[in-house]
Amino acid sequence: MKIIGLMSGTSLDGLDIACCEFACHSERRSYTILAANTYSYSEEWKTRLQTLSNQTAFIYAKTHAEYGQLMGNFVKKFIVEHHLNADYIASHGHTIFHQPHIGLTSQIGDGAALAAVSGLSVVCDFRTMDVALGGQGAPLVPIGDKLLFSDYQYCLNIGGIANVSFDENGIRMAFDISPANMALNYFADKIGLLYDKDGKLSKNGQLKNDLFQELNALDFYQIRSAKSLGREWFETVFLPIVLKYSYSVEDMLRTLVEHIAFQIGQICKETGKMLITGGGAKNKFLVERILFYLPHIQIVIPDNLLIDYKEALIFAFLGYLRVNQQINCLKSVTGAERESIGGAVYCNK
Repeated sequence: MKIIGLMSGTSLDGLDIACCEFACHSERRSYTILAANTYSYSEEWKTRLQTLSNQTAFIYAKTHAEYGQLMGNFVKKFIVEHHLNADYIASHGHTIFHQPHIGLTSQIGDGAALAAVSGLSVVCDFRTMDVALGGQGAPLVPIGDKLLFSDYQYCLNIGGIANVSFDENGIRMAFDISPANMALNYFADKIGLLYDKDGKLSKNGQLKNDLFQELNALDFYQIRSAKSLGREWFETVFLPIVLKYSYSVEDMLRTLVEHIAFQIGQICKETGKMLITGGGAKNKFLVERILFYLPHIQIVIPDNLLIDYKEALIFAFLGYLRVNQQINCLKSVTGAERESIGGAVYCNK
């Protein structure tokens, strides 16, 4: 089965698209990424997505529909450029609200509009069923880690938010660890950069222990059960603490890198191999600091295709499981009352 996975993360780099082929051999699933690309957002769309949580209900609904159309046009372009055919689209959408403690999670990108424009059937809205069952609605990637990347003790993704997935006593565990590129890119933007390439700026900065200690004392890091982060928490809890300090951009980045690496080190205690993907895997200084806290672990940085498109691959896989009516959301990682088959399907046949 060929499925086109769509992923838009909190860092707003653009829409990641990956066409993936899945097969099942006895109890083992396999995948092939046939083609992949990222389509950057215009400045207008970046602004719309960044500010949508503060807009009216009408603007929200309008943007939901128009963003579905935008994704549909990106997919059409992708299919033509790579001469593809596919059975389904599996879309994460773009998260605007994520407050599972009040039963709320919202990823925009109207599945009907996406299906109508692209001409393909669509699976989307993967998180709401789990939240309705009392779960965090996140992370969703661990089922893919368990079934597609079982050779690794830890699967670490460093995107806008750093998250990890691993087996503990035969049970899959996973949760968000800390803000990552969301925080680093915020300060890179202060000096007109999209990101801190290779971590060069942070490497030249100085670690500020007062900020480092205050961030590590946040209540979120004391929670040991299922937990997830959203932009709201970053903007209302994390960022106000950071902005109390008036250090240089380099010093802020240096301290944030140490914070991210330290928090990862607090979680990953077992020996084994760790797969690191997401944009943060290319931040050489961040990886260097993670290695400092994890001397007992063999870190594997895969090729750029998997680094950049693992989340799009996994959402394609979630769609594969959904259309085959197989569980794609694990209660052990979300805290829901039961496991579920998440995703709404818009048929275009």
